[in-house]
Amino acid sequence: MTQHRRDPDLVRSYVRTGGRSRPSRELDLVTLVVSNRDPEQGASPDQRRVLGLCSRSRVLSLAEIAAYLDLPYPVVKIVAADLLDSGHLATPVPASAVPERALLEEVLNGLRALAV
Repeated sequence: MTQHRRDPDLVRSYVRTGGRSRPSRELDLVTLVVSNRDPEQGASPDQRRVLGLCSRSRVLSLAEIAAYLDLPYPVVKIVAADLLDSGHLATPVPASAVPERALLEEVLNGLRALAV
C-alpha cells in the first residue's frame, strides 16, 4: 500500500494570506492594477510574484493575475490589497474620468493652430 503524498507546492490559502480571509479594501475580478515599485526585502513570495508579473508596466486585472500565477482569486485579492495599501501597486485612472470641457477646447484650438 502506497502512502498519499502531498504536492510540495501546495500551500493553504490561510498560510498565504497570514490567516486573513478578507482584503483591506473592496476589489473585484476586473480591478486593474499596475506595479509602482519593486518589492521590498521582506515581501512574501506571493507579493514578489504579483509584482514580477506587473513589473513590465503591464496593466492586469486581478482575474488575469490569478490565472497567470495559478492562485485562488481570494488569495490574489488579499495580496493585491496589501500591495495597494503599501503603494507597490496602483489602480490606473478610470477611463470615465473625462477632462473638463475648457481643457478639451484648448487642446482642440492648439491642434487647429498646428494644422495651419
